[in-house]
Amino acid sequence: MNYKALTPEEKWVIIDKGTERPFSGKYYLNKEKGVYQCKQCGAELFRSDAKFDSGTGWPSFDDAIPGAVRQEGDPDGRRIEILCATCGGHLGHVFYNEGFTSKNARYCVNSISLSFEPADKPATKTEKAVFAGGCFWGVEYHLKKVPGVLSTTVGYTGGSTAHPTYEQVCTGRTGHAEAIEVEFDPSLVGYEALARLFFEIHDPTQVNRQGPDIGNQYRSAIFYHDEHQKKIAEGLIHQLRSRGYDVVTSVEKAAGFWPAELYHQDYYEKTGHRPYCHIYQKRF
Repeated sequence: MNYKALTPEEKWVIIDKGTERPFSGKYYLNKEKGVYQCKQCGAELFRSDAKFDSGTGWPSFDDAIPGAVRQEGDPDGRRIEILCATCGGHLGHVFYNEGFTSKNARYCVNSISLSFEPADKPATKTEKAVFAGGCFWGVEYHLKKVPGVLSTTVGYTGGSTAHPTYEQVCTGRTGHAEAIEVEFDPSLVGYEALARLFFEIHDPTQVNRQGPDIGNQYRSAIFYHDEHQKKIAEGLIHQLRSRGYDVVTSVEKAAGFWPAELYHQDYYEKTGHRPYCHIYQKRF
């Protein structure tokens, strides 16, 4: 889960359970159509058609998106606190039987706990890239930090078995490589920039290994989705070879990509460790 870095004011409300001043929030009078999301994690919480003007000074909703909001007894013993069900961020309080709408509920929310996605906002055009360069933990560690990268998934590709397990891949008999699928916004970062970084965070001259990890699952490979990606990958390999690097990275057509087990996803972020065989080295 990628959490947004919070300002001191946002942290005071979302983490420390403070309350913004009434009539001061940016969404109090907002009447646009769209979806209100959690400021900290981006989870969708309320739809605009549930919003109404309660006159209380805070954004009010008479319903939440099913399963999006958690309710807990407030420490004061009188109110019911509402929190984002995904990340636990404080939103405000919910009140019942006040008669504002037919649903008889008022989710009273701090604007500072919310972000807003307009209904007419054009969808972001995204692309995907798949790279294999040794243990997928380390490759993910570096690529997910790039501005414009929207998400990363570690998994297995390039083999003959559908839905392989980590244990099967480790035998070396399925033909899969440990790989990472990157979803990115091409208006913020180009495929070539990602491919260049890929070549600089692993050693593309090692055959079926990366550092202490040995086996064909640790091979260096780029799995392209179209001719544009293929051309860029081959061009970068040509550049490296012209500089004296004996590159063994294969360029293969992307096929089935099977996400790895959950404990492999965002491994270094969850453990606080750092890659042991993926160290940045400028090559271009």
